[in-house]
Amino acid sequence: MSAYDDRPWLALYGDQPADYGIEFGDALSMFRAGVAKDPDGVALRYFDGVVTRRELDELSDGLAAGLLANGFTPGDRLAVYLQNVPQFVIAMVATWKAGGVMVSINPMSRVRELSYLLKDSGATVLLSLEALYAEVAREVVPETDVRLVLTTSELEFQTRDDQRLFAGLSRQRHEGTTDLAEFIAAHRGREVPPAQLGPDDVAFLTYTSGTTGVPKGAMNTHRNVVFTAQVYRDWVHAGADGGAIFGIAPLFHITGLIGHIAVSMLVPAPLVLAYRFEPNVVLDALLEHRPTFTIGAITAFTALLNSPAFTKEHFASFRSVYSGGAAISPTAEQRFRDATGIQVHNAYGLTETTSPMTVTPFGAPSPVDPTSGALSVGVPAPSTIVRIQDDDGADLPLGEIGEIVAEGPQVVAGYWGKPEETAASLPGGALHSGDVGFMSPEGWVFIVDRKKDMINASGYKVWPREVEDVLAEHPAVRESAVVGVPDEKRGETVKAFVSLVPGATATADELIAHCKERMAAYKYPRSVVLVDELPKTVTGKILRRELRGR
Repeated sequence: MSAYDDRPWLALYGDQPADYGIEFGDALSMFRAGVAKDPDGVALRYFDGVVTRRELDELSDGLAAGLLANGFTPGDRLAVYLQNVPQFVIAMVATWKAGGVMVSINPMSRVRELSYLLKDSGATVLLSLEALYAEVAREVVPETDVRLVLTTSELEFQTRDDQRLFAGLSRQRHEGTTDLAEFIAAHRGREVPPAQLGPDDVAFLTYTSGTTGVPKGAMNTHRNVVFTAQVYRDWVHAGADGGAIFGIAPLFHITGLIGHIAVSMLVPAPLVLAYRFEPNVVLDALLEHRPTFTIGAITAFTALLNSPAFTKEHFASFRSVYSGGAAISPTAEQRFRDATGIQVHNAYGLTETTSPMTVTPFGAPSPVDPTSGALSVGVPAPSTIVRIQDDDGADLPLGEIGEIVAEGPQVVAGYWGKPEETAASLPGGALHSGDVGFMSPEGWVFIVDRKKDMINASGYKVWPREVEDVLAEHPAVRESAVVGVPDEKRGETVKAFVSLVPGATATADELIAHCKERMAAYKYPRSVVLVDELPKTVTGKILRRELRGR
């Protein structure tokens, strides 16, 4: 096989120009172009509710006019504390129209986390679900710079209140807050002065998970947003032929912000939302709305496949399915293909790369490294340089393992208010990812693991991903997470936490033996703990740090 045969994206897409992806000067112009192209087309579907592009434009105009009338100025921050509801998208567009910066906040954040995020971002406006305001934000807001609190309900924009999600839920009005719908209605129809936005202005702040310290607000610029939305459209085929995009990832996360919202604006294509991830609700929504594209963590897809309600028909409408946010094993990829008849493509990126830095082009199978058994996360996105470097910052030869470093139009300008952290992680504008991997001679990138998760067992390096991939080959294993634990003789030793496929059985000793047969002596787990569920972030990443604490 020639190198060209191993680079199928060349046949599919050809060589990309150096300035690929700079189609609009800012994300608001991208949105306006979509409205002009198809004003009466569907922008959002939410259960039985529909919002057209014209309506989205008018609603966001009303919110923007209200913000400006209440002292919101260019560069101000509006924090969004919502689930996957239409109000999230309305707020994003309105913030841009008012010349501001949206701050996306995980709806699972509690008092301590919300307090930090509001204070760090300096947000002056908060849009919150009514229930989250009552439970969390009410206690936090008085200590922050927030001057205006808008509240809304997940019951808006639809009439079919699914009792699996909304049982016992009713509207709430809280003192000191303003209802979003009433606020928009009071200002709807007012003229909004054109916002003066440029490519290097910040579109939104997305906060890192804080696994290596306090969360940092990545400054995703309008250039970042426009570029990566085009990568999704052109390389991933999101919304091809106007097909609907299903929002399986949380909208507050960079995957949801770009792989759902931004690309749906660009194409334009309908975006289907279902409040939050509940497997049976999602499966019903797939049959009802027949989307053609989605991207989410492999753990979410695994949960769908494991639902007793799942059938192959649930994915029959899809033309393109991608996974990001968590590594995929070759076994998981094959299981998805066997269950759905569709290839799940791999992509890789971080908050700081505004979603993808590498992507498997649509229609191209991801190769498996014969040595490690790892599945490739794709090739560098257009106009993107990916390097593999050693601890001293020197480039390593192809095939050698080192830290993954990326440069390109998707890399953020830095961290909000943190110049020292920016200098450390983004020296010269190149992102040092903290992920360890290598690149094949054909340009395919393979992730080995997080740099900080490496296990040192008697002086030997053990990468948890490799052990997890071997565990995934066992038919009874649904998910696993491998961590290093202290050991008197070896310094560290390998421990695995495993959840089983519903109805399957396996003992810890069987799983240890399974790994021992397939791995070097220093790699296989010395202990296995069977658990019902592995702890995860809301985006589906398994929390190894929680398991270490156990």
